Amino acid sequence: MRLKISLLKEPNCVGWTTAEELYSCSDDHQIVKWNLLASETSQIVKLPDDIYPIDLHWFPKSLGTKKQTQAESFVLTSSDGKFHLISKLGRVEKSVEAHCGAVLAGRWNYEGTALVTVGEDGQIKIWSKTGMLRSTLAQQGTPVYSVAWGPDSEKVLYTAGKQLIIKPLQPNAKVLQWKAHDGIILKVDWNSVNDLILSAGEDCKYKVWDSYGRPLYSSQPHEHPITSVAWAPDGELFAVGSFHTLRLCDKTGWSYALEKPNTGSIFNIAWSVDGTQIAGACGNGHVVFAHVVEQRWEWKNFQVTLTKRRTMQVRNVLNDAVDLLEFRDRVIKASLNYAHLVVSTSLQCYVFSTKNWNTPLIFDLKEGTVSLILQAERHFLLVDGGGVYLYSYEGRFISSPKFPGMRTDILNAQTVSLSNDTIAIKDKADEKIIFLFEASTGKPLGEGKHLSHKVIILIYEFSRNPHIVSFVGNQVTIRRADGSLVHISISPYPAILHDYVGSSKWEDAVRLCRFVKEQTMWACLAAMAVANRDMTTAEIAYAAIGEMDKVQYINSMKDLPSKESKMAHILLFSGNIQEAEIVLLQAGLVYQAIQININLYNWERALDLAVKYKTHVDTVLAYRQKFLETFGKKETNERYLQYAEGLQIDWEKIKVKIQMEITKERERSSSQSSKNTSLKH
Repeated sequence: MRLKISLLKEPNCVGWTTAEELYSCSDDHQIVKWNLLASETSQIVKLPDDIYPIDLHWFPKSLGTKKQTQAESFVLTSSDGKFHLISKLGRVEKSVEAHCGAVLAGRWNYEGTALVTVGEDGQIKIWSKTGMLRSTLAQQGTPVYSVAWGPDSEKVLYTAGKQLIIKPLQPNAKVLQWKAHDGIILKVDWNSVNDLILSAGEDCKYKVWDSYGRPLYSSQPHEHPITSVAWAPDGELFAVGSFHTLRLCDKTGWSYALEKPNTGSIFNIAWSVDGTQIAGACGNGHVVFAHVVEQRWEWKNFQVTLTKRRTMQVRNVLNDAVDLLEFRDRVIKASLNYAHLVVSTSLQCYVFSTKNWNTPLIFDLKEGTVSLILQAERHFLLVDGGGVYLYSYEGRFISSPKFPGMRTDILNAQTVSLSNDTIAIKDKADEKIIFLFEASTGKPLGEGKHLSHKVIILIYEFSRNPHIVSFVGNQVTIRRADGSLVHISISPYPAILHDYVGSSKWEDAVRLCRFVKEQTMWACLAAMAVANRDMTTAEIAYAAIGEMDKVQYINSMKDLPSKESKMAHILLFSGNIQEAEIVLLQAGLVYQAIQININLYNWERALDLAVKYKTHVDTVLAYRQKFLETFGKKETNERYLQYAEGLQIDWEKIKVKIQMEITKERERSSSQSSKNTSLKH
């Protein structure tokens, strides 16, 4: 991956409206619009001669807006102590006296409901979207050079000499402060997706921190102070600017590319909204533009490289065959996995099969820029500002899961996971909670209940902050914190077992487990066999791991008098209690449905069924009484006391009734079998 750089003339500060349109402003007092598609510039407005701009930030677009929607206004800070709210057409809507001395930075929060400004006077001020002062958040004796909002817009990060400070908006909340550099800190940025902080200082270093102020990465000293840093919108990359220097880095800190453009110091860096290009305001009066090219994706014997903004090269390393893929629009995101290449441009999605690179399936995107693509064997997931969308590889829309408070703008590959039947999304508000959705419908699994972890699992074996790059077959590729790739082979047997089960080759699966002789393999086979209701294989697997109580239970199913009873107990064994009850009730086996609830101590449900169907109320009461006597307890449940009033428990009579139910079920099953046999003949 590298940066393709071009230099054009102008400014002090820059900001993108769309992926192809940039505004800049400089000491000549002009606001200039750059159209990169047409390679044209036009003057929007000439500001008064006393306005010397320092920082520019566009008002955020609302989440979930339709594609091609643009930001309509921006805040411009200046050296005269004011900030100016300016429309896209260049009209100064409002100028506000904000600080004594220059206003060094201004930033809208992510919702666009508040503006923070910092200045030479050491004050940090919060303003409404219309420019009304809400509060002076903090005041110190040194200039504040840079500021950033926290991902939840509830905290503000700002510089204080060599210190970084995170201050919540709530009064009396705990303030986090730490020494971050050995020189004055010039720039900070805080990414809403990965929740990581960037800082740059006069000590010629750039650093990466987590939101608790713990250091994750510190660069080697450069020749000159680091004057600018900026996160890409998706949090996967960041850019670093210095004197005649532009660097592209991975989120963990290591460098992809180092360019040496003739720029002077790069004072301001802005990423385009789609994360494919960078603009920088340079000390020599130029704008530096850089496009991220030569991104690479690999899967088995295929290697795909983004050679130009709209061109990909596909290479098959087995036969060295090369294919060129041309796109109408700029490539935004891509993913190569499961024999398919999925590419999103600014307007469309392309789906290629590795068997045929010439005729992709193409469909229009629902919303704006795609920020994440995830693939599974049967389908793939797209995430944009409007939602999460699941598609088949034939381009058919499948589902769009949602949960309260879901923010798609902060989802990434570490917070979303996809399988053939399930979508998992980590809750950003509480990172121990995982929401699970059925892939085919988008509805929550487990009656809407989420999965909650109690501990955080970290991989220390491969150094701090590793992440999985790919996992194909039994080969795992892990990227370490220093950028190096570690290739690890794992046992191939679990994948082979899964393939056998997927093809219902149960005898082959049993033979494989006997060959491997691993408890975990047998345990996996047992669980998969139960899920597929192959109780013969399940019995063998449970016996191999010494689960004799389960073997006995499976054996007991063979003596059940009807196929409905057998199916119900298989469902019960799998944990599907409600389904087991439904099967029995639909077959008219009311007593058996009551009995499974008694066996599970679901006393309320057992009594409900007995009362509803007007049968075996005395049986339920008898078992309940026996249960309480075992523990030396007395009945306190109002309903049980009500139905037990005046009733004498006669166990002999109850045993006869139970035996009659069993006999009746056997006769019914025998009759059904005879009927089926005669129909066949």
